[in-house]
Amino acid sequence: MGVNRPLKSAVVVVDAQVGVLSQCWNFAEVTENIACLVERARHQGVPVVWVQHASDALVLQSPDWQLMAPLVPDEGEVMIQKRFNSAFEKTGLNDALMHLGVDHIVLAGAQTNWCIRSTAYAALERGYNLTLIENAHTTEPIKLGEGRTIDAEQIVQELNVVVAYLSYPDRASATARAERVDFAGVS
Repeated sequence: MGVNRPLKSAVVVVDAQVGVLSQCWNFAEVTENIACLVERARHQGVPVVWVQHASDALVLQSPDWQLMAPLVPDEGEVMIQKRFNSAFEKTGLNDALMHLGVDHIVLAGAQTNWCIRSTAYAALERGYNLTLIENAHTTEPIKLGEGRTIDAEQIVQELNVVVAYLSYPDRASATARAERVDFAGVS
C-alpha cells in the first residue's frame, strides 16, 4: 500500500547503544548503515530522533548506555529516554513527533525482536506511516533451550518481511535500505 502525498518524515534510531549493539549480529555494518541513514536525513533536512534505553543492566550515563561510535546526535536533535521495549511507552516520543509534524517514521536500531518490533507496531497503531530500514536493525540470537536457537539474521529477515506486508487502515508500512530510503513517502 502506498501513500499518495508527500509525508513529513523523521528518522527514529532506537537503542543504538554500546551495551546493546555491540552484542548483536553484524553490528559493525548495521552501525555504519545507521550512520549513513542519519547523514542522508540531515542532508535532506529530515529530523533525527534518538532513543536510548536504561535499565538495571544498562545504567543511565554508563559507558554501555552511550551511543555506539560514530553515532553522535547533532545539537537540537530530540533525545528520548525509555525503560520499556516500545519507544512510545511512557516516553515523550509521540509528543515530540507531533511537535515536528511527523506522519512517517523511518526506523532503525536494536534489538529487532524486542524494541524495534514493539516500536514499529506502536507507531502503526498510533497512525504513523512506517519504513523499517532493512539493513539498519539487528539483534542477538534467541536460545530456546535443548540446543535450539533462532539465528539473529533470521530474526532480522523475518521482521523485514512482516513489515513489508503489514496492513493498517489509512497508513502504510514498508522496508527500504539505508542508502535508498525515500524520506518523502512509503512505497
